[in-house]
Amino acid sequence: MKITYIHEPTDLQCGQAVLAMVLKTTPEYICQLLDNDRETDLREMKETLRSRGVFISDERKQAQSKEDLPQVALLSLETPRCWHWSLYCDGVFYDPEHGVMEDFPRSARKFYWELRIPEHPTVI
Repeated sequence: MKITYIHEPTDLQCGQAVLAMVLKTTPEYICQLLDNDRETDLREMKETLRSRGVFISDERKQAQSKEDLPQVALLSLETPRCWHWSLYCDGVFYDPEHGVMEDFPRSARKFYWELRIPEHPTVI
């Protein structure tokens, strides 16, 4: 699966950047869609993904290392600064704040939900 990395436009838009990467659109579009240019919550993340044909698991699981993760996952990370949304796909972390990485950004707790992204998710 091909993910195009998107850096968060502001410090509060990591969720919008993750949704934009998954849905192959822009954070600005996601902000308009959600009518929210600040922090996103789990409900917004799940509703946006599901309404566009992306499977997201109901159950939140905790990871210790990347070996615990499924092929694609939405990540919620307790970083030193705040709780933070990130994306994992095929062994690579696409973090809206820290960039493309081979391992988790520094975080105390790491939660995830499995994703299954269709080849062409519905954006509108």
